[in-house]
Amino acid sequence: MVSEQDILVLIPAFNEQDRIGAVIVDARREMPKAKVLVVDDGSSDNTADVSRSAGAQVVSHPFNLGVGGALQTGYKFAVQRGFRYVIQLDGDGQHSPAFLRTFLSQLNETEADLIIGSRFIRGYSVKGGFFRTAGNALFAKLLSALIRERLTDPTSGYRALKATVLQFCVQDTYGFDYPDADFLLTLHRAGFKMEEIPIEVAPRSGGMSQHSGLAPIYYMIKMFLSIFIILLRKRTVNRT
Repeated sequence: MVSEQDILVLIPAFNEQDRIGAVIVDARREMPKAKVLVVDDGSSDNTADVSRSAGAQVVSHPFNLGVGGALQTGYKFAVQRGFRYVIQLDGDGQHSPAFLRTFLSQLNETEADLIIGSRFIRGYSVKGGFFRTAGNALFAKLLSALIRERLTDPTSGYRALKATVLQFCVQDTYGFDYPDADFLLTLHRAGFKMEEIPIEVAPRSGGMSQHSGLAPIYYMIKMFLSIFIILLRKRTVNRT
């Protein structure tokens, strides 16, 4: 039986001082016995101070490593301190902490190693730029075809990870700038099981998305190359 004390709520954040406080307060209200960790990824604002004031523990990077690096810092924190599960969500307010208990319930019911919160299972409409929306749909179809299992939201950052995946993610071989379709393909080829649960996502209320401007075009090119390289590698089974 998974309990709140076994869970680390992980929030990677970059310049989210205006939004992250409310996220932390809501997360602590939903899971008062879980520890909340904010990985401040080299923010130039008061993200770290706001996070501490709201009741989270904070680990700060001296400079920006990107969301993949911030998440791995959180995974290492979890493994070093003996947490069996991590539930990660964004610090910009788009991921409602109200779904934390949905993830907790699913952790108690599933044999999957990774649970992904999907915005699309129930037809939830998500507004975004053309390239970002098209990219998500494209990689969802590509990934589903490669793993022969339907996944609808490979770019979702709202996820729950069990200790099996955490041990894999703290290795030096983890090197994902954007741990999305390429990361999920790597997990599948390593023998890990994944599943999705429905969530809803709120519109971004401010700040700058990592997928703004020309970033989605760079993201798509980089993701295609990463997936191609993964397919060329020898399949290894790391699940224990």
